Amino acid sequence: MTVALTGYGRYLPDDRLTGAEIADRSGIPESVVVEKMGVREKRVCPPDDDHPSDMCVAAAEDALADAALDPADVDLVLYHGSEFKDYVVWSAAADIADRVGADDAYATESYTLCAGAPIAIRQVRSQLITGDIDTALLVAANREEDLVEYENEDASFMFNFGSGASAMVLERCAGDRARAQVHESAAITDGSFSRDVVMPAGGTRHPPSGETVAAGMHSLDVTEPEGMKERLAPVSLPNFVDVTVEALKRSGLARDDIGFVALTHMKRSFHDRFFEELGLNPNSDGYYLSEYGHVQSVDQVLALDEGVAAGRVDPGDIVCFVGAGTGYTWAATVLRWRG
Repeated sequence: MTVALTGYGRYLPDDRLTGAEIADRSGIPESVVVEKMGVREKRVCPPDDDHPSDMCVAAAEDALADAALDPADVDLVLYHGSEFKDYVVWSAAADIADRVGADDAYATESYTLCAGAPIAIRQVRSQLITGDIDTALLVAANREEDLVEYENEDASFMFNFGSGASAMVLERCAGDRARAQVHESAAITDGSFSRDVVMPAGGTRHPPSGETVAAGMHSLDVTEPEGMKERLAPVSLPNFVDVTVEALKRSGLARDDIGFVALTHMKRSFHDRFFEELGLNPNSDGYYLSEYGHVQSVDQVLALDEGVAAGRVDPGDIVCFVGAGTGYTWAATVLRWRG
């Protein structure tokens, strides 16, 4: 039984925040923001427009058109983007399904933060293989840039957060309509990082109040920045490599088979180290998202789309979607590109 990616789409808000502007707001030198953090610019949303559901609808319509699929034929709408959505305790998936016309689909959500894309594909592929569904629409959006305080140096690793949305259509037995065949996945979680990155208020531990707002508790923060760096540094690269190699192995492939990697945006030095560890060229075997920043689980579609446009992805290439999300989960999914 084969599962295929038959279409994908993306949406990006028009507004931009440049590396120079991030430097001005944060006090960090522009050279550090652009060269080390890897953010030449990123997209940001105006306060009263481009809400996550709106961006997902736009991306979904592009993906459905790319797949030449009637929304009425969708069996499942899965939202795998940020938990920071239009409303708190709310199903974006249901709203998106209704607005795109997927009237016969059921809607649900899956959260693995920045590892969301490979995990969501893994989950839906399993459902398609078992025959539970025939067609699925996967949507994701991020505008966590709203939650970043540039005056908080402890949260500087999140200064690359940008806004946007992606959508993918997965189908069972798609035949000649397949843009890529979906293979196997792998993931690792180290829960010792689960409380390192939080928005302190808004949940049950610190319900929202005038006091929490006044105390600045509604932005993302790192509880122990130095401790997190010390614990994360020894395990992150090995875990990125391990999930990628394991996903390839489960797919009957090896690292030498990789043609392109669509990777979570991260600082440039780590990005290059990961590619070099796999024996790949970061300048030709992937795409560095310096003009987007980190758009959570949207990154993989952005990198794939740019790679295709740049001629870096050829028919028959093995493409790896690789991501990691605070918590901390590392994940990879393997696809064979058909064009």
